Amino acid sequence: MGPTVAPRADLVERAQPFLPEGTVIRQAFIAQTAPSFGWIILTYLTGYMGRNTYLGVVVADDAIHVLESAKTSGGARPRRLIGSMPRRTRLGPVSNRWGRLTLLGGTRCWVHARFFAQVDAADREAGW
Repeated sequence: MGPTVAPRADLVERAQPFLPEGTVIRQAFIAQTAPSFGWIILTYLTGYMGRNTYLGVVVADDAIHVLESAKTSGGARPRRLIGSMPRRTRLGPVSNRWGRLTLLGGTRCWVHARFFAQVDAADREAGW
């Protein structure tokens, strides 16, 4: 079992109002939807974010909550809760610079390496 990794305090603070009262956030990270990894590179190089959606993913003891975030915040400012998944859902493994995840029944997402420790910790705590 690896070390405990604290989530970014700003992500926890901004997500809390959208979650059920009393929710304790164990991990938090930002994900980006895109049809392919190449699309992420293209949007990064051109600044065109048309089809990309930013998501805040927060892992609590009882569920994984997915929040839609403002594009202009790069995912750091959630606007609404769009769904929840069972806590036992496996998120990883993730690797390379951008790791691929599947959320909410098939939504393809990409997570930057700076959040891999959060994804790995969530999977460890779920018994994966």
